Amino acid sequence: MEKGEPVAKTPPRLFQPLQLRGLEVPHRLWVSPMCQYSAVNGFPQAWHLAHLGSFAIGRAGLVYTEATAVEPRGRISPADTGIWSDAQAEAWAPIVAFLREQGVPVAVQLAHAGRKASTRPPYSGRGYVDEAEGGWRALGPSAAPYGRLPDPNPLSGEDVREIVEAFGAAAERSVRAGFDAVEVHGAHGYLIDSFLSPLSNHRTDAYGGSFENRVRFAVEVVERVRTAVPDAVPVFVRLSGTHWVDGGWDIEDTVRLVPLLEAAGADLISISSGGNDAGQSIPVGPGYQLPLARRVREVATVPVGAAGMISSPEQAETALVDGAADVILAARQFLREPTFALRAAADLGGELEWPRQYRMAKFDGSIP
Repeated sequence: MEKGEPVAKTPPRLFQPLQLRGLEVPHRLWVSPMCQYSAVNGFPQAWHLAHLGSFAIGRAGLVYTEATAVEPRGRISPADTGIWSDAQAEAWAPIVAFLREQGVPVAVQLAHAGRKASTRPPYSGRGYVDEAEGGWRALGPSAAPYGRLPDPNPLSGEDVREIVEAFGAAAERSVRAGFDAVEVHGAHGYLIDSFLSPLSNHRTDAYGGSFENRVRFAVEVVERVRTAVPDAVPVFVRLSGTHWVDGGWDIEDTVRLVPLLEAAGADLISISSGGNDAGQSIPVGPGYQLPLARRVREVATVPVGAAGMISSPEQAETALVDGAADVILAARQFLREPTFALRAAADLGGELEWPRQYRMAKFDGSIP
């Protein structure tokens, strides 16, 4: 280096790219999945384009869809999105195309709500939607209900295999719709997560009893999704690191599961928590799930994402620098501030290119 030559500046950890198979994600501040309860018969609407598109305009590193059901009975509510049909995939395609035009990759979160399905959206008072009102009988590993919801119908072995195939078919449609990555939703007490815990899984067949049996469904779904998408497309898995209840799934169980998911084809593990037992006691606070992600990162050989009340650029950067996670997923802060990533880059000294339509408002005050 010649004397007086400027020293190259290392970007903040938050704004360093991440390579996941054939996908290069421009930075590590991502938009977490957020249910919108605004779909019609599983089809995304103009709301979804505006909602998700705002984060791409704000230059998030990657944007997730909300939990998107792999079959009609897998919706949390009748107003959830789905991708169980080719027509639904076609409805997703222009939304995905807009985000990708902004240079922002998009991941679909494939989900099955299991025993927490057929419920009312929060704005409608929650509670169960019965069949007379357009609901359906929920499904579960056993006839063990969640809280005050009705007993679910226990799945037969054939039912389990059919749902594994539904995840695979949904993953194939997702790739045709243009999604850059596919996530398996295995958290928050939904179907996959409910198989993991002995408090919700009372089966006596190959999918219940021992740890190895209780995790079998999760592993089979990830294996099927991996085979359904091209090698270049990464597969993510979201897990509840702990259920926050005595006798239930805990962080050491998650640590045992992660290598099995990696072997099945998972390229990133996203850590959340709770949701499987109404008796949970969650110590909610800023960054409260970071210790869970840190523990998983100690054993994982793939990147680990962390979520949970991460609302400032400095908090996000510190979590990465300190080794708690490789990726930060934010939700509420992006709702409050769709340009959160642009502000974070300005605050931390990162470089993000603003949309040309918005450059007049760039934080440094310059007018290109």
